[in-house]
Amino acid sequence: MLIIPAIDLKDGACVRLRQGLMDDATVFSDDPVAMAAKWVEGGCRRLHLVDLNGAFEGKPVNGDVVTAIARAYPELPIQIGGGIRSLDTIEHYVRAGVSYVILGTKAVKEPEFVAEACRAFPGKVIVGLDAKDGFVATDGWAEVSTVQVIDLAKRFEADGVAAIVYTDIAKDGMMQGCNVEATAALANATRIPVIASGGIHNLGDIQSLLNARAPGIIGAITGRAIYEGTLDVAEAQALCDRAQASGTP
Repeated sequence: MLIIPAIDLKDGACVRLRQGLMDDATVFSDDPVAMAAKWVEGGCRRLHLVDLNGAFEGKPVNGDVVTAIARAYPELPIQIGGGIRSLDTIEHYVRAGVSYVILGTKAVKEPEFVAEACRAFPGKVIVGLDAKDGFVATDGWAEVSTVQVIDLAKRFEADGVAAIVYTDIAKDGMMQGCNVEATAALANATRIPVIASGGIHNLGDIQSLLNARAPGIIGAITGRAIYEGTLDVAEAQALCDRAQASGTP
């Protein structure tokens, strides 16, 4: 399992939100490229970027920052979400050196677009499913749909989606632990690999994900915990590596 540091971009700065609320943002750095360097030097093997402005506006807003990070670390897998709603935007990010694009709102509202994107950019498309009480939320979490997360995930199985990033909105940014039960249930219900997101606070939360023994969980995104120092990226990755070496997912 990979420990994946999150860099959330708002107005060109690196921030963290609580439960997805744009007016409840903590600014951690005004230099996202330098922040990326910190996590790379800390041993991360993938980065998770989110264009928060883009998620709300429906188009990339912090694309220049994303490009700068991708060019600074051309060998590092980078995944980007927020405002990606066209093939042109995907192509822009892929050309910039981004490894994966994350489709969220567009995937929920137009599931057929996922298949189209996967055909055009095989192996590059991740679907972001954000949930509240098991139902998918969209538009920067401003709207909650009537679609169940597991049902939608199953729909994407035949499309060639590289992974699903699953976030429990109630947990995100609160540092009260990941929703391990729901994450494991999703991973066990679909053939698509799952990346856990939201609420990770410390090493115990990483251990809880490992203890779920769900082989489909391939990564865990962490944000506020690594910025506030309650979780160390290198230590957490070492725990995952030891678990893998011993035969645990």
